[in-house]
Amino acid sequence: MSKNIIFCGVGGQGTVLASRLTAAAAMKEKKQVMTAETIGMAQRGGSVFSHMKIGEANSPLIGKGEADLIVGFEPGETVRQLPFLKKGGAVVTNIRPVQPVSAMIGLSAYDSDAMVSYLKSHVNRLILVDADQALFEIGNPKVLNMVLLGAALETGAVGVEPSDVEAAMRERLPEKLWEVNTRALHYMQNR
Repeated sequence: MSKNIIFCGVGGQGTVLASRLTAAAAMKEKKQVMTAETIGMAQRGGSVFSHMKIGEANSPLIGKGEADLIVGFEPGETVRQLPFLKKGGAVVTNIRPVQPVSAMIGLSAYDSDAMVSYLKSHVNRLILVDADQALFEIGNPKVLNMVLLGAALETGAVGVEPSDVEAAMRERLPEKLWEVNTRALHYMQNR
């Protein structure tokens, strides 16, 4: 059975690494994987997203209403990708906003509480992650991607084993980062 997953956030949050670790884990399980990333404007604060299909696919792009899972690193970006979620699909999202530059300089409004409320009213399978609290408890502000990836694995909508994500992480990150990233990956299991 194929899985369609969208990872979305802003530059600097680790969105691309999370999608690449997921793809590597799926390949370890001998599953076909197709991905497409939009990272051209991924400077800190710029929109970033990855489409991923695990299983048989002809194209990496996910159509509207076809995503089994959206993993949102920022609530506004999660809302932006919501049209891609299929009926009954799951959403895992960080509740901490990253205000766009236009909002910071007063050219537009950004209400993160309204974004979270919108998600609550439009998504039945919603997991809200207080990343600030998680990162504080873990003791490292740079493992947001692993916390959210761990929460996504808990939904069952990813279709890969946490042990394969850990193995992919160990192949791609320096050894000094393994322990904290492993704790972050399993943070939501311990809640």
